[in-house]
Amino acid sequence: MTGTQGSLRKILYLLFAVSGFSGLIYESIWSQYLKLFLGHAAYAQTLVLAIFMGGMAIGSFIPSRYGIRWKNLLIWYAAIEAVIGICALSFHGIFVFITDYSYDSIIPGLGSAWSVTFYKWSTGAIMILPQSVLLGMTFPLMSAGLIRRCPENPGMTIAMLYFTNSLGAAVGVLVSGFVMIDLVGLPGTILTAGLINIGLALIVWFLAGRTPEPSVNDLTRTPARITDAATWRLMLAVSLLTGTASFIYEIGWIRMLSLVLGSSTHAFELMLSAFIFGLAFGGFWIRRRIDRLKQPVQFLGWIQIIMGLLALGSLVAYNSSMDLMKLFLDALKPTDSGYILFNLASHGISMLIMVPVTFCAGMTLPLITHTLLHKGYGEKSIGAVYAANTTGAIAGVFFAVHLGMPALGLKGLITSGAALDMLLGIILLRSLPVSGYRRFAYLAFLFAIVAVAGVLAGFDLDRYKMASGVYRTRNFFTPGSIEILYHKDGKTATVDLFKDIYKHITIATNGKSDATINTDPNQPATPDEPTMTLAGAVPLLYKPDARTAANIGIGSGLTTHVILGSHELERVDTIEIEPSMVEAAHGFLPLVERTFNDPRSHIYIDDAKTFFSAHRNRYDVIISEPSNPWVSG
Repeated sequence: MTGTQGSLRKILYLLFAVSGFSGLIYESIWSQYLKLFLGHAAYAQTLVLAIFMGGMAIGSFIPSRYGIRWKNLLIWYAAIEAVIGICALSFHGIFVFITDYSYDSIIPGLGSAWSVTFYKWSTGAIMILPQSVLLGMTFPLMSAGLIRRCPENPGMTIAMLYFTNSLGAAVGVLVSGFVMIDLVGLPGTILTAGLINIGLALIVWFLAGRTPEPSVNDLTRTPARITDAATWRLMLAVSLLTGTASFIYEIGWIRMLSLVLGSSTHAFELMLSAFIFGLAFGGFWIRRRIDRLKQPVQFLGWIQIIMGLLALGSLVAYNSSMDLMKLFLDALKPTDSGYILFNLASHGISMLIMVPVTFCAGMTLPLITHTLLHKGYGEKSIGAVYAANTTGAIAGVFFAVHLGMPALGLKGLITSGAALDMLLGIILLRSLPVSGYRRFAYLAFLFAIVAVAGVLAGFDLDRYKMASGVYRTRNFFTPGSIEILYHKDGKTATVDLFKDIYKHITIATNGKSDATINTDPNQPATPDEPTMTLAGAVPLLYKPDARTAANIGIGSGLTTHVILGSHELERVDTIEIEPSMVEAAHGFLPLVERTFNDPRSHIYIDDAKTFFSAHRNRYDVIISEPSNPWVSG
């Protein structure tokens, strides 16, 4: 490698880290913008992510299909970055115009709830899908463009670009969440990201002109005919399914750690950055080893198996993470410096749970791409692997939120991801021609079955600690202090219902108490009861002739019960985002009987903003007791 090539590598690695920084800003900010338009229900959150990830998949596929025909891929990369930046500069104004026009002129004229939903989702997709497609093109273009110029050690090139881009993304999550939004708000943050992209475009354009691209080399050229099609299919399938498993882990861990760190926006950013840091350093570790591997498929197989075992280990370590949080809180004081230390401790706990697994996950895409490059598939491998992995991520999100979490619970969800990764590792070992590797595959299969069965049958997450909300109370519940009446990992929150020794029943989401009612008639009411009662009674005192009412959030069901005490009311609609909250609130019966048994009472599972815009009903009274300001969303 010449000195010029080495300098070019280092500069492009740095620039791609900056590109990752701005890319995660877009994902975060777009989600916050679109949820204002689409609502915050579980399907809204997953569909926002699906639009983003789907666009990334399409974008990464395009260079894999057509990139071999393009000259000077770094020029193409610079042009893509420039367009992304220009779109970002105009995004806020376009968003405000489209949403205002939609609410004022379009949505009122639509005739049904489904047409409103279709319009909002198609409009939301149009606003971010083109930019998402462009973002998806950046990794394949940068990777192939750099390999064309520096064909030595292509595995290291892929791994280093994956590392630098992921490292920039992890830093971008923290800087945007903790600094930029506070200083310049959502419009200023996305404007800053756009300016970064335009600056990157100018620098890369200059570098691409200074270092002309050579002819397509043997490593990046795709032969006219490939005989080993089975390897291509296997590697893409592994890329897709390990992407599915990784996002199953991400959704599961974020829910688990929300019970340890809380549900604030900053807590989410700390968890997300810890997840991405692990991916980054996995790519960094493999960078100098990948080109020396004699059997990369074998190595990838063992990494998949180890990753699954470590994911099972994250469940075992989870109970200890709550003990760590209590230890930190007991040592910290409620001051500004204490809050900084709390966030550092939270980040450390997140990394303890996530990084061992994501460190392995960070090796998988470089290994898969490296394998296909050396099998002769050329630079189309880069985009195809990235597209398959991103597509798998979409499947993982939908499965985890809508099927896995409600049906399997946290333990079952993480275990399903671990089983999938281990199965992929076994299939990879089984695919090798050497018989010894196949024997290893059979032994690994038996070991994986024992490990999964052992976790499912012999280990449980501590529900008492999970219900405690240690991040607020600094204490843990015990079987002697409460009786858990209900526990479920729902789509949007983990819901608990429990009774203490004073016969107080509490409903909690992610460890935060939402409502407490005293069931002993000889004891005074809890502090929550006057709030819930007056929330329903005061509006009716102001408007005693009300005929229709809506209550946002069911809580214990007491507010809806109080509203229905009015004989003038003809209909009361209660809108609740989480189905498990409605199930758990039945535990307050018969104290909230009218909520569930009065024929005038109707309960809808939906985001309130989406419900009102879609149903277009008018109400005499609308009641909402907002969540605490620190709660995300």
